[in-house]
Amino acid sequence: MLSIIKKFNLKEWEIVLFSILFIILQVYLDLEIPSYMTKITAALETKGTEAIDILIPGLKMILLSIMSMLSSIMVGFLAAKVAAGFSARLRNNVFTKIMNYSTTDINRFSVPSLLTRSTNDITQIQLFIAMGMQVIVKAPITALWALSKIANKGWQWTTATGIAVLVLIGLLTLILTLVQPRFKIVQTITDRLNLITRENLSGIRVVHAYGAENYQIKKFDEANQHLTRTNRFANQILALMNPGMSLISSLLTLAVYAIGAIMINSATSHIKLTLFSNMIVFSSYAMQVIIGFMLLSIIFIILPRVTVSSARIDEVLNVTPSVKYPNDSPSKFDIKGSISFDSVSFRFKDAQEDAVSNVTFNINSGETVALIGATGSGKTTILNLIARQYNATKGTVTVDGFNVNSYQETDLNNKIGYIPQKSVLFSGTIRSNIDFGNSTNKNSPLSDEEIIKSLEIAQATNLLNEKLGGIDAEVTQKGDNLSGGQKQRLAIARAIARKSEILMFDDSFSALDYATDKMIRQKLQTEVADTTKIIVAQRISTIMNADKIIVLDKGKIVGIGTHKQLLSDNKVYQEIAYSQLSKEELN
Repeated sequence: MLSIIKKFNLKEWEIVLFSILFIILQVYLDLEIPSYMTKITAALETKGTEAIDILIPGLKMILLSIMSMLSSIMVGFLAAKVAAGFSARLRNNVFTKIMNYSTTDINRFSVPSLLTRSTNDITQIQLFIAMGMQVIVKAPITALWALSKIANKGWQWTTATGIAVLVLIGLLTLILTLVQPRFKIVQTITDRLNLITRENLSGIRVVHAYGAENYQIKKFDEANQHLTRTNRFANQILALMNPGMSLISSLLTLAVYAIGAIMINSATSHIKLTLFSNMIVFSSYAMQVIIGFMLLSIIFIILPRVTVSSARIDEVLNVTPSVKYPNDSPSKFDIKGSISFDSVSFRFKDAQEDAVSNVTFNINSGETVALIGATGSGKTTILNLIARQYNATKGTVTVDGFNVNSYQETDLNNKIGYIPQKSVLFSGTIRSNIDFGNSTNKNSPLSDEEIIKSLEIAQATNLLNEKLGGIDAEVTQKGDNLSGGQKQRLAIARAIARKSEILMFDDSFSALDYATDKMIRQKLQTEVADTTKIIVAQRISTIMNADKIIVLDKGKIVGIGTHKQLLSDNKVYQEIAYSQLSKEELN
């Protein structure tokens, strides 16, 4: 919990200290009320007491109660303000931290786990702060202050109260010890449940197509039942707290009255009323002590879950990104759009072999270069090394003559227009998706003409006729209201609109028909001729006209050349080519 406290800023600490003043005022008012009962009892003992002598202390008790209520409302308001502000800031810090993660860092946690940490875990912390500010400070102040009030009222009563407090502490300790490990398991199972739900919703069409509804329901039910059993055990233990506290409270009240009855029975008549008054007042203060610990019990109910949530948030915030960027970028470039790999190797964490090994090649500005090879041969890895999603294990990757490690993140990304294997679109409009991120490239907002131009190059202008609203037509989350080919063309148009030095197509023509594929490549050659283009493809027809083709096999380069050169003397390329097209088509 210290990790949460350390994250408070100065303004939040000021509000916390201000709320503590109101808590102290509230405790003072609550503990002053029983003292007026003594005055009322004393007035009853005094001859000639009038109704007004009893009424005035009674009215003061009512006034103190109202003031205590107002203080409590103020504390609640301040606690809610701090909790909401802190959780909003923490959520922003987590989101910003995740945005700086590389692909390796994301895989360390998994997407469902990061979603749970960013939402449910932070909500648990917010609830703890909102309740904790009202309880954690008030409970010990109330208990200690009330004990000081009753310390000299009779050792018998004080001893009974001390025993009750020790039993309470023992009960809380036992419950916390049993519950804490269970809530750690609960958070892990919650991640698992989110993963299954997310997979099922994302792949619902595949589930229906394979008739796997019962299989998915069974998998979800197993995780759900595991979560239910764990939660049930934890909450059943916590359920013992309230009746346990009530039992201790009732037994203490009974003990106070029993001790008082014995004392009053053995006392002389002139002090019996005084003893009776002391017994009533002591009982009130003893209940304040118990109430203090009962308030703490509320915190103990949520503390186990919050402790786990806090640790999970710290795990996210304490990650040192595996890819670090310098503060400055190179300022002078002799050639724009050039790329060089010098004996580059890369191995994924915990992998036994390199994903790419001893890769060396050069790409000149404005060239169209293709990467081809079997699945898992390292094509996408090479693109990720250029964009510095990973750091090369060995060797050097340079862009425009400078090591990619010497670029600031924004400057490197602005040089690259990237179209991933799986087209990623965002909820909004065609305009917002094409103009996405261009503000960092100083080209935003794009004009209608620029957007339409990029759509023309990507052969996506027919979307403007098919969708109501033209370039302002709605695009749903992940582009689910578009076909696979439409999504790919929009993704291509978005990359072109950035006017980057380098365009990287990671199998970005796979959902397109041959005619559209050919038209886009022709447009790229004429409209963005000065831009370096790197094309990863499985179809030979897509890359036949590339200036240079790099053939990969098991992470190694096994051939570099034009289509004709490789077709004549490269066995791997020949196998891929002849498996797709006839000799006549290839020639």
